[in-house]
Amino acid sequence: MPYDPTADEGKVRLLLNDVDQATQVFTDAEITAFLDLESGNVKLAAAQAIDTNADDQTLASKVLKTQDLSTDGAKVADALRKRAAELRRQAADESEADGYFEIVDFDPYRLPPELTEGP
Repeated sequence: MPYDPTADEGKVRLLLNDVDQATQVFTDAEITAFLDLESGNVKLAAAQAIDTNADDQTLASKVLKTQDLSTDGAKVADALRKRAAELRRQAADESEADGYFEIVDFDPYRLPPELTEGP
């Protein structure tokens, strides 16, 4: 399936920076599975995919050093997990804004208390 940033799968790929079809980390089926696991929430699905990628980095890369090249899978994984945590925070903020709670104005002097007559 071609990359479409307007579809939920494409939005997940956008947040993962996994948009180049030649080098995609996750298959379309895996992206769909992340969306299913997170009840269709794009940011939570992306966070789960990033955490999965972080685990892969930790398991595969470890710390490698050659003459002029070094990699540190743990540092890469840590950076990825911070990104996943930020996406989860954003998703939580959006959930609150979607009506999980609402702040309303309250003026105790505008209405008489219950069981009393007004002024």
